[in-house]
Amino acid sequence: MRHVVGLGPRPESRRRRAVVVDVASAAALACLAVYTPLDPPGPPYPGPAWAAVLVGAAAGPPLLLRRRWSMPVLAWVVLVAVTATVLGVVGAGAVWATYVPVAVATYTAASLTGRTIVAVAALAVGLGAAAASIPAFYWIHSPADRGASGSEVPLWWQFELGIVVVLLSAAWAAGRVVRSRRVAEAEFARRSAREAVADERLRIARELHDVLGHSMSLIAIKASVAGRLADEHPEHAKAALSAIEQTSRAAMTEIRQLLGVLRPASDEVGRPSTAENSGEAERGPLPGSADLPALVDRFRATNLDVDLELSGAVALPPGIDLAVFRVVQEALTNVVRHAAARHCRVVVRRTTESVRIEVVDDGPARRVLRRRPGGGQGLIGMRERIAVYGGTLTVGPLADGGFQVVADIPRVEPDAAP
Repeated sequence: MRHVVGLGPRPESRRRRAVVVDVASAAALACLAVYTPLDPPGPPYPGPAWAAVLVGAAAGPPLLLRRRWSMPVLAWVVLVAVTATVLGVVGAGAVWATYVPVAVATYTAASLTGRTIVAVAALAVGLGAAAASIPAFYWIHSPADRGASGSEVPLWWQFELGIVVVLLSAAWAAGRVVRSRRVAEAEFARRSAREAVADERLRIARELHDVLGHSMSLIAIKASVAGRLADEHPEHAKAALSAIEQTSRAAMTEIRQLLGVLRPASDEVGRPSTAENSGEAERGPLPGSADLPALVDRFRATNLDVDLELSGAVALPPGIDLAVFRVVQEALTNVVRHAAARHCRVVVRRTTESVRIEVVDDGPARRVLRRRPGGGQGLIGMRERIAVYGGTLTVGPLADGGFQVVADIPRVEPDAAP
């Protein structure tokens, strides 16, 4: 079944915010990598300034790609940090600043990597590189001999390495926490969707049960009439038997659809659905397309201008008639609650082959269609109802503004008598 939805805030706005954050952080870290060797707490880098600029250019801009290629970016910034440290293009007493880009890349890799062994390997690479390069810097370039007396911090490689270890470990741990939260939220969303589907299926099943109950009652009454009039008024008995034949065929179709609603699913929730204890099913007559004018009048009372167009005088099977009413009801409820629309057009076209439902409003194209408390599940409910009859649902914004819900439900004719 086709299901097109425009939900929630636009992904473009989230991407723009992420780009702004990435550009700002990459620029800041590049400046830090340039400034620290030239004005460190200890002896400054004695070489040319362009070497520090080269390190900053190599360490900062690649972080713009960390969300797409987290592991390659991490490997690159580790290589840059190790090279700069061994060559001495770092600030004595602040070598840890050269490893801040590594910490950022480690956080991203840990938050995006699903396999724990890969995430642990990423941390191990960063820590191993720091453990090898920082002591090498102090051994090769001897910053303590060049200006220990004027240093603002102790020039000990153990001190520098300890800061880097804490920095990388904290970034990695934060990334794994973010990863676990994302996984938990995704699982919660999937479970909520499964529960909503189960609740709606039970609701549909109760309503189809009432339809079947009406059909069985009619069959019983007509059978009693046929039995009493068979001898004295055979023409009336024949009419009653014809009604029994038609009603039983329709009832068999409804039974198949009811079994389809109650079919076991591979993703069924492992606990009882809340709909099982939601109270007694409605005992009054079930609504249909004939009740749409009264439904529209109730929504007009909420200051929503609703135009209703019902075309076709074809009688619908009870189950499809109920589905038409429920789809229009759910769509109008979403318009009132989430659309901020002034005008809405409802079109129901009934033909001998299918039923087409169109609900179009002039509200904003972006909206969130949430689960409706107290019965009904919004889009999930409409999708499940239409799926019972093999129909299609299209939901989404219009090019010129507004929002539409379009459903096509094929007519399901009762099987021919054997």
